[in-house]
Parts: sequence; structure tokens; C-alpha cells
Amino acid sequence: MTIKIAPSILSADFKRLGDQVQEAITAGADFIHVDVMDGHFVPNITVGPMVVETLKPLTSANHVTLDVHLMIEKPERMIPDFIRAGADNLTVHVETCPHLHRTIQVIKDADIMAGVTLNPATPLAMLEEILPDIDLVLVMSVNPGFGGQSYIPASTTRIAHLRSILDERGLSHIELQVDGGIHTGTVAEVVRAGATVLVAGSAIFNSNGSVAANFAALKSAIPDSYI
Repeated sequence: MTIKIAPSILSADFKRLGDQVQEAITAGADFIHVDVMDGHFVPNITVGPMVVETLKPLTSANHVTLDVHLMIEKPERMIPDFIRAGADNLTVHVETCPHLHRTIQVIKDADIMAGVTLNPATPLAMLEEILPDIDLVLVMSVNPGFGGQSYIPASTTRIAHLRSILDERGLSHIELQVDGGIHTGTVAEVVRAGATVLVAGSAIFNSNGSVAANFAALKSAIPDSYI
């Protein structure tokens, strides 16, 4: 199992966003993660389709997945815009989709990857019926809305439980992504629990070191058997 790293632009310096994304790609990013927040479902407002469209040439030229996480109410209204903007993966929350299968089908019909996620207090059982139809499942290990939060320890059990469900149902091909509090001190625990994609924002984009150095430190914290 090869572990992928997905730098989140939520913590990037937006005055030089393009440069920072390129630095992350050069460092070895597999995904570029874009957190879309609407100020309703989560208590923050971030970016929209125009930012995704701006980043698309960078990710496309370097064969990096442009990974868009929709933390918004009624995501079905905006999904066509993000598809046109160039998203390679769209992840929606079970809490915002009363007709989740239909929403996932719209994404899949556009020939891009579809992901589903849930908040830390939402039971994993809410995912079970949709798992065969998706490409990625995201475990939120913080309550969404802000970067730089601490990892919720109970997330490790949730990740391990979800890994068991995927393996037992023959769905090991689905990416198990984890987002929230990912840094050099939590990486090994999360990977050993069964994660395959690590979303990291402030651990990569910060003033303590370069993007390249921070990325290398994060990658070095992954147990050797998973690299």
C-alpha cells in the first residue's frame, strides 16, 4: 500500500498560491487538496470554482490529482461548476446530501472521481450503502471549518474500522483519505490504522520551513513499509 500526500491549500499563502502549489508538486505531492467552505455548513468561507480553474493547469501538467472537498450545503447546485473548473475528484458530505446516490452519480457521469466524507460524530454506518459507488472515502479527524486543529484521537479507531469494512467487502481499491491534524507526530498512527491519502495543510504550508522541507519531514514520518 503506497501512501499519498495531499497538501491542502487552506494553509497556503494566497498571495503566492500558484508558487506554493508548484512547490508542493515539485516536492512530490500526489494530490492538491482544495477545501471549499460556504459559511453555512461550516463556520468559514474559503474558495470557489475560479480558484480550482486557476490551479488546474499546474496540476494537469504535473499529473497531480486536483482534489476538491465540498464543505457546503446543497452541493448539487455547485457540482457542475466545479466539474467545469477542472476538479479531478469531488468529495461531498453525507450530512449535506439527502439524495447521496444521485449526487454521486452526477459526479461519476462527468468521468471524474467521487468521494464521500462525514464529520467526526457522524456514524460510519452512514457510508456503508454508498461505498461500492465511490472512489474515495474521507475520514474527518477534526471538526471541519478551520485549518491547524488538533487531531481527534478517536479518529484512529474510526479509520481502522473503516479499513476493515473496505477490506472485508472487497473494496480495498477505494482511497481512504484522512484530513485534520496530520503532522509528523500523527502520520504513523494514521497510516498504520489504514489510511492511504494524508491531507496536510499547516504541516506543509507554514513559516517554520520551506514547503519542500516540510513535505520531506512529513514523508519521512511514514513507516518505511508503507512508502
